[in-house]
Amino acid sequence: MKVLGVSGSPRKDKSTDRLVQEVLDAVGVEAEFVSLAGKRIGACIACLGCVKDNVCKVKDDMEHLRDKIVEADAYVIGAANYFSMLNGLSHCFLERFYQFRHREGKAVAGKLGIAVGVGGSTGDRVVENIKTFFQYNQVECVGAVSAQGAASCFTCGFGETCTVGAIHMFFGPGTKITPEIIPDLSKQPGKLEEARAIGRKLGERLRGFAAAT
Repeated sequence: MKVLGVSGSPRKDKSTDRLVQEVLDAVGVEAEFVSLAGKRIGACIACLGCVKDNVCKVKDDMEHLRDKIVEADAYVIGAANYFSMLNGLSHCFLERFYQFRHREGKAVAGKLGIAVGVGGSTGDRVVENIKTFFQYNQVECVGAVSAQGAASCFTCGFGETCTVGAIHMFFGPGTKITPEIIPDLSKQPGKLEEARAIGRKLGERLRGFAAAT
């Protein structure tokens, strides 16, 4: 059995990547992690080129991920909260699952999934977005975890003075950026354990499938 973990955050090695990896580390079966950071993945263009064979005809980096998606028995999909919804790169990646939905295509249907969300305040809305994609593709969501990550406002250079950014929004005007206020997964041990627990749950389900076959 194999699990494919995908982080759709464009910020490599940040909280979304790390939380997805926490889940993967606990599954106890073969797992692969893929970051979409730096990859070129466009939105579905509704060309219907995939209708006959369930293979997307758009030529970009999604083409190279298709085999990994098909071969996996389960998915751990993570995304970042941008404007109270999952970020665009993650959305484009999940839109392109449309290629698996035609002519009773079963390339992903019936598999298992875990939704991972990270946001400046919460990743809950992202989790719900991912669950919706799972539902459309008949992927059973066996668990979800969301956590707080550091908005780019903490490192952009103008976070303390910007009146429309995360620092002003979450902490109020005049706030100084200090290590103590910067969100980090290491400060959320409960979320880390939650991620590991659902990873173990996913591993148990997969091992059960393997034993049954």
